[in-house]
Amino acid sequence: MACLLDTSILARLANATDAQHIIAVQAVLELHRRGEGLHVTPQVLIEFRNVATRPVAVNGLGLSAADSEVQTTNFETRFALLTETPDVFPAWKALVVALGVIGKQVHDARLAAICHVHGVKNLLTFNTAHFSRLARFGPGLVVLDPASV
Repeated sequence: MACLLDTSILARLANATDAQHIIAVQAVLELHRRGEGLHVTPQVLIEFRNVATRPVAVNGLGLSAADSEVQTTNFETRFALLTETPDVFPAWKALVVALGVIGKQVHDARLAAICHVHGVKNLLTFNTAHFSRLARFGPGLVVLDPASV
């Protein structure tokens, strides 16, 4: 099986002082132990850089650009990258039209579409509520809460 790691996972992995850091680490280690293929997408890495370089005062990690790049390179080394393909946009469009997705959730819908295109059945996230409605569309997606892995 394959599992996409959401940005919320990467942010906790990169921040050892976060209360959910150890939960993220344990979930990733357990999925790896089970033989799950762990993946990221360009979108997840882009969103990670946004969070990583945003000041702590506005819900970011406060990392420098250089430190963010080190973390991103580490993630690219550890987790397989799901490529962007021409099939992603039509899958995303079908999902957002069918479910009436609006606002910031269009980004989550894109991750679900990438999972559908690549046959990834699991998505690990701390934001399970963001993905629950999207998970039921198309071939389906199992949304995993790191605390339950």
